Amino acid sequence: MTRTTASSLIVIPCLNEAAHIGTLLGQLRPAAARLGARIVVADGGSTDGTQGIVERVAAEDPRVMLLANPKRIQSAAINLAVATFGDDADYLIRIDAHGGYPADYCDRLVEEAIATGADSVVVSMLTSGTGAMQKAVAAAQNSKLGTGGSKHRHMSAGEWVDHGHHALMRIAAFRAVGGYDESFSHNEDAELDHRLRLAGYRIWMSGRTQMVYYPRSTLKSLFFQYLGYGRGRARNVLKHRMMPKLRQMIPLLVFPVVLLTLLSPIFMLAAVPFLIWAAVCLGYGVRTAISQRNLAIVLAGVSVMVMHLGWSMGFWLQLLGPQPSREAA
Repeated sequence: MTRTTASSLIVIPCLNEAAHIGTLLGQLRPAAARLGARIVVADGGSTDGTQGIVERVAAEDPRVMLLANPKRIQSAAINLAVATFGDDADYLIRIDAHGGYPADYCDRLVEEAIATGADSVVVSMLTSGTGAMQKAVAAAQNSKLGTGGSKHRHMSAGEWVDHGHHALMRIAAFRAVGGYDESFSHNEDAELDHRLRLAGYRIWMSGRTQMVYYPRSTLKSLFFQYLGYGRGRARNVLKHRMMPKLRQMIPLLVFPVVLLTLLSPIFMLAAVPFLIWAAVCLGYGVRTAISQRNLAIVLAGVSVMVMHLGWSMGFWLQLLGPQPSREAA
Protein backbone atom coordinates (compact mmCIF):
# COMPACT_ATOMS: atom_id res chain seq x y z
CA MET A 1 0.00 0.00 0.00
CA THR A 2 1.27 3.44 -0.93
CA ARG A 3 2.29 5.56 2.03
CA THR A 4 1.43 9.24 2.07
CA THR A 5 2.01 12.18 4.32
CA ALA A 6 -1.33 13.75 3.35
CA SER A 7 -3.56 14.09 6.40
CA SER A 8 -7.28 13.42 6.53
CA LEU A 9 -10.35 14.42 8.51
CA ILE A 10 -12.97 11.65 8.68
CA VAL A 11 -16.44 13.05 9.39
CA ILE A 12 -19.53 11.01 10.25
CA PRO A 13 -22.82 12.99 10.27
CA CYS A 14 -25.02 11.14 12.71
CA LEU A 15 -28.50 11.08 14.25
CA ASN A 16 -29.83 8.15 16.29
CA GLU A 17 -27.43 5.51 14.96
CA ALA A 18 -26.80 3.55 18.16
CA ALA A 19 -27.28 0.28 16.27
CA HIS A 20 -24.44 1.05 13.87
CA ILE A 21 -22.04 3.69 15.23
CA GLY A 22 -19.98 1.44 17.51
CA THR A 23 -19.27 -1.09 14.77
CA LEU A 24 -18.55 1.67 12.28
CA LEU A 25 -16.02 3.35 14.56
CA GLY A 26 -14.37 -0.01 15.13
CA GLN A 27 -13.96 -0.37 11.36
CA LEU A 28 -12.59 3.13 10.88
CA ARG A 29 -10.14 3.41 13.76
CA PRO A 30 -7.39 1.25 12.18
CA ALA A 31 -7.60 3.32 8.98
CA ALA A 32 -7.45 6.54 10.99
CA ALA A 33 -4.30 5.28 12.71
CA ARG A 34 -2.68 4.41 9.36
CA LEU A 35 -3.57 7.78 7.82
CA GLY A 36 -2.94 9.91 10.87
CA ALA A 37 -6.58 10.97 10.66
CA ARG A 38 -9.04 12.38 13.17
CA ILE A 39 -12.56 10.88 13.29
CA VAL A 40 -15.30 13.38 14.10
CA VAL A 41 -18.83 12.17 14.78
CA ALA A 42 -21.05 15.22 14.22
CA ASP A 43 -24.20 14.31 16.12
CA GLY A 44 -27.49 16.10 15.48
CA GLY A 45 -28.95 15.47 18.94
CA SER A 46 -29.37 11.70 19.15
CA THR A 47 -31.68 10.39 21.86
CA ASP A 48 -31.01 6.65 21.47
CA GLY A 49 -27.64 6.39 23.22
CA THR A 50 -25.49 7.17 20.19
CA GLN A 51 -23.62 9.95 21.99
CA GLY A 52 -22.75 7.71 24.92
CA ILE A 53 -21.30 5.07 22.59
CA VAL A 54 -19.14 7.67 20.85
CA GLU A 55 -17.99 9.14 24.15
CA ARG A 56 -16.89 5.70 25.40
CA VAL A 57 -14.88 5.08 22.23
CA ALA A 58 -13.39 8.58 22.42
CA ALA A 59 -12.26 7.90 25.99
CA GLU A 60 -10.19 4.98 24.64
CA ASP A 61 -9.00 6.60 21.41
CA PRO A 62 -8.01 10.29 21.26
CA ARG A 63 -8.44 10.24 17.48
CA VAL A 64 -12.23 9.97 17.94
CA MET A 65 -14.21 13.09 18.84
CA LEU A 66 -17.90 13.87 19.37
CA LEU A 67 -19.09 17.19 17.95
CA ALA A 68 -22.58 18.60 18.60
CA ASN A 69 -24.41 19.59 15.42
CA PRO A 70 -27.25 21.90 16.54
CA LYS A 71 -28.55 22.32 12.98
CA ARG A 72 -29.06 18.53 12.81
CA ILE A 73 -28.80 18.10 9.01
CA GLN A 74 -25.83 16.43 7.29
CA SER A 75 -24.71 19.44 5.26
CA ALA A 76 -24.35 21.49 8.44
CA ALA A 77 -22.55 18.62 10.18
CA ILE A 78 -19.83 18.46 7.53
CA ASN A 79 -19.42 22.23 7.37
CA LEU A 80 -19.09 22.49 11.13
CA ALA A 81 -16.54 19.68 11.35
CA VAL A 82 -14.40 21.21 8.60
CA ALA A 83 -14.62 24.67 10.18
CA THR A 84 -13.61 23.25 13.57
CA PHE A 85 -10.95 20.69 12.62
CA GLY A 86 -10.13 21.18 8.94
CA ASP A 87 -7.09 23.44 9.30
CA ASP A 88 -4.79 20.51 10.02
CA ALA A 89 -6.01 18.22 7.22
CA ASP A 90 -5.61 17.98 3.45
CA TYR A 91 -8.58 15.75 2.77
CA LEU A 92 -12.15 15.45 4.04
CA ILE A 93 -13.53 11.91 4.05
CA ARG A 94 -17.30 11.74 4.46
CA ILE A 95 -18.72 8.58 6.01
CA ASP A 96 -22.43 7.75 6.25
CA ALA A 97 -23.36 6.22 9.60
CA HIS A 98 -25.90 3.93 7.92
CA GLY A 99 -23.44 2.25 5.58
CA GLY A 100 -20.80 -0.44 5.27
CA TYR A 101 -17.21 0.02 4.14
CA PRO A 102 -14.23 -2.17 3.17
CA ALA A 103 -11.38 -2.13 5.69
CA ASP A 104 -9.13 -0.22 3.25
CA TYR A 105 -11.82 2.24 2.11
CA CYS A 106 -10.16 5.41 3.41
CA ASP A 107 -6.70 4.30 2.25
CA ARG A 108 -7.95 3.70 -1.29
CA LEU A 109 -9.65 7.08 -1.44
CA VAL A 110 -6.48 8.94 -0.46
CA GLU A 111 -4.37 6.87 -2.85
CA GLU A 112 -6.69 7.64 -5.78
CA ALA A 113 -6.85 11.33 -4.92
CA ILE A 114 -3.05 11.51 -5.01
CA ALA A 115 -2.71 9.32 -8.13
CA THR A 116 -5.33 11.18 -10.20
CA GLY A 117 -4.93 14.67 -8.79
CA ALA A 118 -8.70 14.77 -8.34
CA ASP A 119 -10.25 17.42 -6.15
CA SER A 120 -13.04 15.04 -5.19
CA VAL A 121 -13.21 11.24 -5.21
CA VAL A 122 -16.69 9.76 -5.29
CA VAL A 123 -17.71 6.10 -5.08
CA SER A 124 -20.28 3.62 -6.26
CA MET A 125 -23.04 2.97 -3.74
CA LEU A 126 -24.34 -0.59 -3.74
CA THR A 127 -27.52 -1.17 -1.77
CA SER A 128 -28.02 -4.24 0.40
CA GLY A 129 -30.78 -5.33 2.77
CA THR A 130 -31.46 -7.98 5.40
CA GLY A 131 -35.23 -8.28 5.96
CA ALA A 132 -37.73 -9.01 3.18
CA MET A 133 -38.81 -5.38 2.72
CA GLN A 134 -35.28 -4.03 2.89
CA LYS A 135 -34.10 -6.57 0.30
CA ALA A 136 -36.93 -5.50 -2.00
CA VAL A 137 -35.99 -1.83 -1.60
CA ALA A 138 -32.34 -2.71 -2.25
CA ALA A 139 -33.28 -4.48 -5.47
CA ALA A 140 -35.26 -1.41 -6.55
CA GLN A 141 -32.43 1.00 -5.74
CA ASN A 142 -29.85 -1.14 -7.53
CA SER A 143 -31.95 -1.15 -10.72
CA LYS A 144 -32.01 1.28 -13.65
CA LEU A 145 -35.80 1.38 -13.36
CA GLY A 146 -35.55 2.59 -9.78
CA THR A 147 -32.69 5.06 -10.06
CA GLY A 148 -32.56 5.92 -13.75
CA GLY A 149 -29.08 4.54 -14.33
CA SER A 150 -27.16 6.91 -12.02
CA LYS A 151 -23.47 6.11 -12.43
CA HIS A 152 -22.82 5.94 -8.69
CA ARG A 153 -25.50 3.24 -8.33
CA HIS A 154 -23.38 0.82 -10.34
CA MET A 155 -19.76 -0.37 -10.20
CA SER A 156 -17.24 1.80 -12.03
CA ALA A 157 -13.86 0.99 -13.51
CA GLY A 158 -12.68 4.51 -12.61
CA GLU A 159 -13.70 7.61 -14.59
CA TRP A 160 -14.17 11.38 -14.46
CA VAL A 161 -17.80 12.22 -13.65
CA ASP A 162 -20.14 15.12 -12.93
CA HIS A 163 -21.50 13.64 -9.70
CA GLY A 164 -21.27 10.63 -7.44
CA HIS A 165 -21.67 9.50 -3.85
CA HIS A 166 -19.45 11.80 -1.79
CA ALA A 167 -16.45 10.10 -0.25
CA LEU A 168 -13.32 12.32 -0.28
CA MET A 169 -12.70 15.97 -1.09
CA ARG A 170 -9.70 18.25 -0.88
CA ILE A 171 -10.48 20.61 1.96
CA ALA A 172 -9.02 23.51 -0.01
CA ALA A 173 -11.52 22.87 -2.82
CA PHE A 174 -14.38 22.36 -0.37
CA ARG A 175 -13.66 25.68 1.30
CA ALA A 176 -13.03 27.52 -1.97
CA VAL A 177 -16.61 26.93 -3.14
CA GLY A 178 -18.14 27.55 0.28
CA GLY A 179 -18.83 24.00 1.44
CA TYR A 180 -22.31 22.54 1.48
CA ASP A 181 -25.33 24.79 1.10
CA GLU A 182 -27.04 24.30 4.47
CA SER A 183 -30.42 25.30 3.06
CA PHE A 184 -30.42 21.86 1.38
CA SER A 185 -31.56 18.99 3.59
CA HIS A 186 -31.39 16.62 0.58
CA ASN A 187 -29.39 16.61 -2.65
CA GLU A 188 -26.72 18.80 -1.06
CA ASP A 189 -24.04 16.58 -2.61
CA ALA A 190 -25.21 17.12 -6.20
CA GLU A 191 -25.55 20.85 -5.54
CA LEU A 192 -21.97 21.05 -4.27
CA ASP A 193 -20.69 18.99 -7.19
CA HIS A 194 -22.29 21.50 -9.58
CA ARG A 195 -20.42 24.37 -7.92
CA LEU A 196 -17.16 22.38 -7.91
CA ARG A 197 -17.40 21.82 -11.66
CA LEU A 198 -18.27 25.46 -12.32
CA ALA A 199 -15.13 26.46 -10.39
CA GLY A 200 -12.98 24.14 -12.50
CA TYR A 201 -12.49 21.34 -9.97
CA ARG A 202 -12.47 17.70 -11.10
CA ILE A 203 -14.43 14.74 -9.72
CA TRP A 204 -13.13 11.18 -10.03
CA MET A 205 -15.28 8.09 -9.51
CA SER A 206 -13.26 5.36 -7.85
CA GLY A 207 -12.77 2.04 -9.54
CA ARG A 208 -10.96 0.60 -6.53
CA THR A 209 -13.47 0.86 -3.70
CA GLN A 210 -17.16 1.34 -2.98
CA MET A 211 -19.58 1.53 -0.08
CA VAL A 212 -22.69 -0.46 0.85
CA TYR A 213 -25.84 1.43 1.76
CA TYR A 214 -28.55 -0.08 3.96
CA PRO A 215 -31.90 1.30 2.74
CA ARG A 216 -35.15 2.16 4.47
CA SER A 217 -37.08 -0.87 5.69
CA THR A 218 -40.64 0.48 5.37
CA LEU A 219 -42.50 1.91 2.40
CA LYS A 220 -43.54 4.95 4.45
CA SER A 221 -39.97 5.93 5.28
CA LEU A 222 -38.91 5.19 1.70
CA PHE A 223 -41.62 7.52 0.37
CA PHE A 224 -40.58 10.42 2.61
CA GLN A 225 -36.90 9.85 1.77
CA TYR A 226 -37.64 10.21 -1.94
CA LEU A 227 -40.02 13.09 -1.33
CA GLY A 228 -37.00 14.89 0.14
CA TYR A 229 -34.81 13.86 -2.79
CA GLY A 230 -37.34 15.26 -5.23
CA ARG A 231 -37.54 18.55 -3.35
CA GLY A 232 -33.75 18.74 -3.28
CA ARG A 233 -33.45 18.16 -7.01
CA ALA A 234 -36.05 20.85 -7.71
CA ARG A 235 -34.14 23.30 -5.50
CA ASN A 236 -31.04 22.53 -7.54
CA VAL A 237 -32.92 23.26 -10.75
CA LEU A 238 -34.22 26.54 -9.37
CA LYS A 239 -30.95 27.67 -7.82
CA HIS A 240 -28.71 26.95 -10.81
CA ARG A 241 -31.28 27.36 -13.61
CA MET A 242 -30.43 23.91 -14.95
CA MET A 243 -32.50 21.43 -16.94
CA PRO A 244 -33.14 18.03 -15.36
CA LYS A 245 -31.49 15.11 -17.15
CA LEU A 246 -33.67 12.82 -19.27
CA ARG A 247 -33.50 10.05 -16.66
CA GLN A 248 -34.90 12.56 -14.14
CA MET A 249 -37.54 14.03 -16.46
CA ILE A 250 -39.27 10.71 -17.09
CA PRO A 251 -40.15 10.06 -13.40
CA LEU A 252 -41.45 13.64 -13.20
CA LEU A 253 -44.49 12.42 -15.13
CA VAL A 254 -45.51 10.05 -12.34
CA PHE A 255 -47.25 12.53 -10.03
CA PRO A 256 -49.26 14.11 -12.90
CA VAL A 257 -50.18 10.60 -14.07
CA VAL A 258 -51.42 9.70 -10.58
CA LEU A 259 -53.46 12.92 -10.45
CA LEU A 260 -54.87 12.14 -13.90
CA THR A 261 -56.43 8.94 -12.59
CA LEU A 262 -58.82 11.10 -10.52
CA LEU A 263 -60.62 11.78 -13.80
CA SER A 264 -61.08 8.08 -14.57
CA PRO A 265 -64.65 7.89 -13.16
CA ILE A 266 -65.77 10.26 -15.91
CA PHE A 267 -63.09 9.48 -18.51
CA MET A 268 -61.88 5.90 -18.34
CA LEU A 269 -58.83 6.44 -20.55
CA ALA A 270 -57.41 8.78 -17.92
CA ALA A 271 -56.33 5.69 -15.96
CA VAL A 272 -54.35 4.17 -18.84
CA PRO A 273 -51.00 5.94 -18.19
CA PHE A 274 -51.17 4.93 -14.53
CA LEU A 275 -51.95 1.32 -15.42
CA ILE A 276 -49.03 1.17 -17.88
CA TRP A 277 -46.62 2.59 -15.27
CA ALA A 278 -47.88 0.20 -12.59
CA ALA A 279 -47.64 -2.78 -14.95
CA VAL A 280 -44.02 -1.95 -15.84
CA CYS A 281 -42.99 -1.55 -12.19
CA LEU A 282 -44.86 -4.57 -10.86
CA GLY A 283 -43.70 -6.66 -13.81
CA TYR A 284 -40.13 -5.71 -12.96
CA GLY A 285 -40.69 -6.94 -9.42
CA VAL A 286 -42.04 -10.28 -10.60
CA ARG A 287 -39.22 -10.74 -13.10
CA THR A 288 -36.59 -9.90 -10.48
CA ALA A 289 -38.12 -12.29 -7.94
CA ILE A 290 -38.09 -15.08 -10.52
CA SER A 291 -34.54 -14.40 -11.71
CA GLN A 292 -33.22 -14.27 -8.13
CA ARG A 293 -35.49 -17.08 -6.91
CA ASN A 294 -36.61 -14.96 -4.01
CA LEU A 295 -40.34 -14.40 -3.62
CA ALA A 296 -39.85 -11.49 -1.18
CA ILE A 297 -38.18 -9.42 -3.90
CA VAL A 298 -41.48 -9.26 -5.80
CA LEU A 299 -42.06 -6.17 -3.65
CA ALA A 300 -39.24 -4.45 -5.53
CA GLY A 301 -41.83 -3.32 -8.05
CA VAL A 302 -43.90 -1.70 -5.32
CA SER A 303 -40.74 -0.08 -3.96
CA VAL A 304 -39.98 1.40 -7.38
CA MET A 305 -43.48 2.87 -7.53
CA VAL A 306 -43.07 4.43 -4.08
CA MET A 307 -39.68 5.87 -5.05
CA HIS A 308 -41.01 7.31 -8.32
CA LEU A 309 -44.09 8.81 -6.70
CA GLY A 310 -42.19 10.33 -3.75
CA TRP A 311 -39.50 11.84 -6.01
CA SER A 312 -42.01 13.21 -8.53
CA MET A 313 -44.33 14.62 -5.88
CA GLY A 314 -41.45 16.24 -3.99
CA PHE A 315 -40.11 17.83 -7.17
CA TRP A 316 -43.46 19.32 -8.22
CA LEU A 317 -44.35 20.52 -4.72
CA GLN A 318 -41.01 22.32 -4.47
CA LEU A 319 -41.13 23.68 -8.03
CA LEU A 320 -44.68 25.02 -7.82
CA GLY A 321 -44.73 25.97 -4.14
CA PRO A 322 -43.68 29.28 -2.56
CA GLN A 323 -39.97 29.96 -2.99
CA PRO A 324 -37.57 31.59 -0.49
CA SER A 325 -36.96 35.29 -1.10
CA ARG A 326 -33.30 34.51 -1.88
CA GLU A 327 -31.32 31.33 -2.39
CA ALA A 328 -28.19 30.57 -0.43
CA ALA A 329 -25.02 31.16 -2.43
